[in-house]
Amino acid sequence: MAWRDGKASISRLLLFMASIILGIAAVVSIQLFSENLKDNIKNQSKALMGADFIIDSKQPPTKKVQFIIDSLNASGSEVNFISMAAFPKNKETKLVKVRAIEGNFPFYGNLVTMPANAGSEYQELGGAIVDATLLLQFNLKTGDSIKLGKLMLPILGALKSIPGSTAISSSVAPTVLIPFRLLDKTELLQLGSRKEYQYFFIAPPAMDLELLDKKIDPILDDENADLDTHTSTSRRLGRSYENVFKFLNLAAFIALLLGCIGIASSVHIYIKEKLKNVAVLKCLGASRKQTFFIYLLQIIGIGLIGGIIGSIIGIGLQYVFPYILKDFLPFDVQISITAQPLMIGVTLGVLMSVLFALLPLLGTWYVSPLEVLRGSEENSIKPRKARLLILATILLFIFLFSFWMLKNALNGFIFTIGILITFSIMAGIASLFMKVIKKYFPTNWDFTKRQSLLNLYRPNNQTMVLILAIGLGTFLISTLYFTKDILLAKTAIDNKKNSANIILMDVQTQQKEAVLNTMQPKGLEVIDNIPIITMRMHRIKGKLVNDIRKDTVSKMNRWILNREFRTTYRDSLLDSEELLEGSWTKEVAAGEPILISIADNIARDADLKVGDFVVFNIQGVLMKTTIGSIRKVNWGNMQLNFSIVFPAGVLENAPQFNVMTTYVSDNVSSAALQRDLVQNFPNITILDLRQIYTIVEDILDKVSWIINFMAFFSILTGIIVLIGSVRNSKYQRIKESVLLRTLGAKSKQILQITALEYVYLGMLGSLIGILLSLISSQLLAALLFKEPFIPSAIPFLVFLPGITILVVIIGLTNIRAVLKSPPLEVLRKEV
Repeated sequence: MAWRDGKASISRLLLFMASIILGIAAVVSIQLFSENLKDNIKNQSKALMGADFIIDSKQPPTKKVQFIIDSLNASGSEVNFISMAAFPKNKETKLVKVRAIEGNFPFYGNLVTMPANAGSEYQELGGAIVDATLLLQFNLKTGDSIKLGKLMLPILGALKSIPGSTAISSSVAPTVLIPFRLLDKTELLQLGSRKEYQYFFIAPPAMDLELLDKKIDPILDDENADLDTHTSTSRRLGRSYENVFKFLNLAAFIALLLGCIGIASSVHIYIKEKLKNVAVLKCLGASRKQTFFIYLLQIIGIGLIGGIIGSIIGIGLQYVFPYILKDFLPFDVQISITAQPLMIGVTLGVLMSVLFALLPLLGTWYVSPLEVLRGSEENSIKPRKARLLILATILLFIFLFSFWMLKNALNGFIFTIGILITFSIMAGIASLFMKVIKKYFPTNWDFTKRQSLLNLYRPNNQTMVLILAIGLGTFLISTLYFTKDILLAKTAIDNKKNSANIILMDVQTQQKEAVLNTMQPKGLEVIDNIPIITMRMHRIKGKLVNDIRKDTVSKMNRWILNREFRTTYRDSLLDSEELLEGSWTKEVAAGEPILISIADNIARDADLKVGDFVVFNIQGVLMKTTIGSIRKVNWGNMQLNFSIVFPAGVLENAPQFNVMTTYVSDNVSSAALQRDLVQNFPNITILDLRQIYTIVEDILDKVSWIINFMAFFSILTGIIVLIGSVRNSKYQRIKESVLLRTLGAKSKQILQITALEYVYLGMLGSLIGILLSLISSQLLAALLFKEPFIPSAIPFLVFLPGITILVVIIGLTNIRAVLKSPPLEVLRKEV
């Protein structure tokens, strides 16, 4: 019976099925790609690092660290740092990451160069391998020269890939490989230069890397060094991508939930039209159980076929993800098919179809045989307990599924509550809208407008489900759009005369005057001239930092203990700072206590408060200080901020370097300044904030594209739900439209009535979605990004009319057959 009845309604059942296919496809594709990514990270962990394990340090190795390196027999090493590179061929300059390598690194994976032999010959030949994209950008080729500091090197080849590198990281500072033996000749490493020392190892077959990490890493930590094994690095990389896939899974799950709303609404209309058939079957002797299972089997079939089709589409879609995420991945993902996500897809298809169809299916259980004689479409019995039980089961399933994805019960609970609140608000507004129209009905309007409003609360109306489908889809895409605006605003740079857009780093004391003389003839003013002094904490509240490191019960954050702080001195607060506790000390006279100011994150992580003592090791000189004030720092501002600030009169004679900032009006002036500075002062690193902003914007655009790709599933599912919901009310609309035509209504009037109804639904649904997205975006801006939120008009100008027009077009397709056919012909077809 289920098969025979289903065949008669196959076109409508297929539309039900379409509501869930996209959600299943999204979940399966993301689950499959997530599994593939984990397997690739695990299988390629050595190739990702290029070695079995690495010891790294931000400073030259101490005697103890050097002894460990020698005893473990390092097979290669490198020093890497950020610097400026000059290209004499076209007199261009660029910020690059220099990697001075010794040994045949990488030991695993491939150093891909063009020509292929450049990677094995550059150390012997004494040349450089330069990032391939950088060569294209500056129209350079093999045989041209690159100047790093005082050293001119021939370009021996283009670097296409190296273990651990991504397109995103290379876009900020492209990689340049040089032989380690030539590093000193560049003269780039001076006081204040940020550099990293790395030592690469090949582990003997019998070595236990987990045990090595456990035994050696704590010793290295005490010496401000670190040990990373290929297994620990792959776990860390896996965790970083895990957060991305948690978000993508949630987006897919929302698309699936949206599809389930389509299932529920479609089954609701479908079952209402089948109630008379059910009543007839019961008159003929069919039991409650039999009639219930006839339609339950149809829903299970919908879910099963939808799950299978969705899983097949998901298999195809997972091949798209490596292309989308290629700029963020440090390796090529090899795709393979696993059974688990496919089983999840099919199971979800059946389970969620049944769960969300149970409420309308209850109508078949409680329908009376007398329904045949009554001719009423309303089911008089309201199974309250059964409905509440089903609703509770649906919420429990949503919680369990989100808990499984997020691996956190609290986050799963928050997600479930968020979904419930969003749906409740939309459903509440839709219900209130219908009640307000009914109560304050504009009786003085003309017939066409009155009838379009009456349709919003007539029997079998689709107001609730259409507003939910339209509203949630609009809510998702609008929230994503507003979030992108917040992120872009957070990285925006004011193009004002007093806002620096060029930063000169590592300016040595003896170079300050000469740098000023280079800038002034170009009409450039120095906005900031900030002295930088490097130091470490030696004692915190009377306790040696080394002792705190060894204290297993200490809860102090280790970055405080290991960090080399870059501090400054000045007599005033910046615009980006706010005093939270204590008082600001402008200057300290000789013999007075040294009152310093620390940022609130330092106070929190080091458990410091006003009045506590900290002894600093300033390049071998110990200095006792007292916490005089605690500041809140806006680290998002594009200016130099410091965790620790000394008053004037203390550090002026300490070994230091300077950071200078200026404003350059255009690209030509910026290029000319950079060329002159790199030529005369090769050790100075120049940051052009406009270029960095362009790179950041490009990264955000790529992230936004990925987010919008996932939102596409929700939007497309919403459109399918919309089509399904509107098409399911077609049969009711046909009867109404035929009756109106029989009573003398013209085709134009019927068209206007239908169009106006869908205009109301489209505008209300999309408006609710946009307004809710405004609230959620404001919460994100205040709580997560801590940025002011200035809404864009695009959702109101584009999404609101665009979605409304789409709703109207879909709605009008319903009555096309009615308008083209005589009433008698349509009535005969219905009979």
